Amino acid sequence: MTVRSSHPPLAELHCHIEGAAEPALASEMAERYGVDLSGYISDNGYVWSDFSSFLEAYDAVAACFRTEDDYARLGETYLTALANDGAIYAELFVSPDHARSSGLAPGAYIEGLSRGIERARVTCGIEARMIVVGVRHLGAEAVREAACFAASPRHRTIVTGFGMAGDERFGAIEDYAPAFDIARDAGLGLTVHSGELCGPDQVRRTLTAIRPDRLGHGVRASEDRSLLGEIAEAGIVLEICPGSNLALGLYPDMARHPLKALVEAGVKVTLNSDDPPFFHTSLAAEYERAAEIGFGQAEQLAFTRTAIEAAFVDEATRKRLLDRLMLQAIGCGAAANPTNGLGADDRQG
Repeated sequence: MTVRSSHPPLAELHCHIEGAAEPALASEMAERYGVDLSGYISDNGYVWSDFSSFLEAYDAVAACFRTEDDYARLGETYLTALANDGAIYAELFVSPDHARSSGLAPGAYIEGLSRGIERARVTCGIEARMIVVGVRHLGAEAVREAACFAASPRHRTIVTGFGMAGDERFGAIEDYAPAFDIARDAGLGLTVHSGELCGPDQVRRTLTAIRPDRLGHGVRASEDRSLLGEIAEAGIVLEICPGSNLALGLYPDMARHPLKALVEAGVKVTLNSDDPPFFHTSLAAEYERAAEIGFGQAEQLAFTRTAIEAAFVDEATRKRLLDRLMLQAIGCGAAANPTNGLGADDRQG
């Protein structure tokens, strides 16, 4: 494998697998199944105008992946591209509700993705796991059913976490707590989308009701300094997706994105691509955005190390990944050349 990057090794904790489908692949799948995606793809790019229309386009694309082989190909294709950009680890958000909507049994969905993950691991060396997500705007019962599926021991070696995605403006977060209790009791890592479209009050309620290990996004917590202090003290990791935030209009540019403020507040932060082709980004581009606002290679290395330390993996795998990270980091000079006087240990603790 040839890695096309000058940055430190990468790792990702927040990417929706259907949202990782490139327009060309989605178009191919649509043609195969006689689906018209012309309202969602134009000039080899996805078409949407706000968060609601983004969700509509996402669902339309997801419906074009209908078999185990389709998902095996999607998983392998995305992870191979990620590895070619220098990634050594990735977690994929997977949705049994989207599988059902395209006529595929959730178990077969996981089996297909597992094949794709294994192919990418063998050919590219990238390690990956899956996080089952419930879709918030489908309601509390649907999220509970997703948690029950995630808690099944059948796929435990590859499904290691549970989360909730979808529109956080829908419903009261407290209504979803029983689903997370099911996942917690099963030993799964917990993450939940919060603090993206809604402000710091939503984040506070999420932390109280769900008690997650990580927060998907969480950028709006930056609007409340006391909340930031609580997140930092608790060691909750934020899965930050700058390109997604910019594309959705949360912030006009990286200069006004809260990434730097979060790090300076002592919050543990990772960089992620969310739904990369929908937001015209990639994981490598997210690291480049961080570089644009002053994060040097040692500080970028800290983002990757934080991701591996927060990954939902067994400790033996975590150690292997951390050893590999430091070995590759020495090769690119990141470990030996901290920026602004801050090494990996200082920046993200």
